[in-house]
Amino acid sequence: MNMRIKLLFLLLFISSFVFSQEENGAVKWLTFKEAQEKNKKEPKPFLIDIYTDWCGWCKHMMRTTYSNQALAQYVNTNFYPVKFNAEGKDTIEYNGETYAPTSTQPRTPHALALKFLGKQLTYPSTVFVGNNFEFNLLTQGYLEEKKIQPILVFMVENAFKNAPYEEFEERFNKTFMDTTAFTTKKSVKTYTIKEALELQKKAPRKMLVNVYADFCNTCMVQNKTTFTDTLVADYINKHYYLVNFNAESNDTIVFNNEKFYKQFVNGFPLNTFAFKVTNGRFSFPAIAVLDEKGVTIDVLNNYYHPKHLKPILLYFGEDRFKTQKWVDFYQQYQMK
Repeated sequence: MNMRIKLLFLLLFISSFVFSQEENGAVKWLTFKEAQEKNKKEPKPFLIDIYTDWCGWCKHMMRTTYSNQALAQYVNTNFYPVKFNAEGKDTIEYNGETYAPTSTQPRTPHALALKFLGKQLTYPSTVFVGNNFEFNLLTQGYLEEKKIQPILVFMVENAFKNAPYEEFEERFNKTFMDTTAFTTKKSVKTYTIKEALELQKKAPRKMLVNVYADFCNTCMVQNKTTFTDTLVADYINKHYYLVNFNAESNDTIVFNNEKFYKQFVNGFPLNTFAFKVTNGRFSFPAIAVLDEKGVTIDVLNNYYHPKHLKPILLYFGEDRFKTQKWVDFYQQYQMK
């Protein structure tokens, strides 16, 4: 093979690679079948990119957002990404149901596209599916990197379990992007475990142990915008001892006559006090509510907005949990 032919093959390879990158970005897209098979072995949320062949913004999103190497790596690691042609002609099985094309004619919507989008056939659209197909979040239109980042974290770190997306997005942006917009910040007192235990001997109070890690995005959002919010900060200062505990701490923790150290747990180096104080119900972030004797009453898993945390603080802080079911208390709280 002479040099000219070698160069021709090289140019063809490069052009096909660039074309592939423009068409698919850096994300490793799966079919619905592949994603669902993988999900049976290792559950993850789905990211479903709904596009059409004629959609210019769909192609632009592939060339920009999904070509960002760091973002694509995050998607590939934490999601099962599916690229779905809304006007495709294949029959698709999804979550136990079968969906077929509505017509053999071009530019007609697939039945699965109608399920996801209803009458709002806007492209690109992105559907995020979590909690074993029980939670769906639909976003429509082009998503630039800054717009999609909070959605990815919202799904991966299970913030959707306790907060609507709009509330989380606002706090996420205040934490990572527009910190000057956060005007409800209040000084909240925090203590070490040792300090809180000593204070309890003189002035007994309940304790909040906020378990976090530096790699946890929702932990950072909660630390910076929940506990410091005026809606809850004053109440915490008056009725609780708040302990911020980094689960990656190298410190030896002495608690209730036991010692806890940093060890490898399921392959991760974590301080075992995080598991002790949460009674094994541990996820990031976690707030353990302890009584005046240091006994765990309850554990609040995943991210909490101050609006949703406030009634829980009242429920335990006023000892209402001793005489009233949470459902009844919360109903009364909402009426007020």
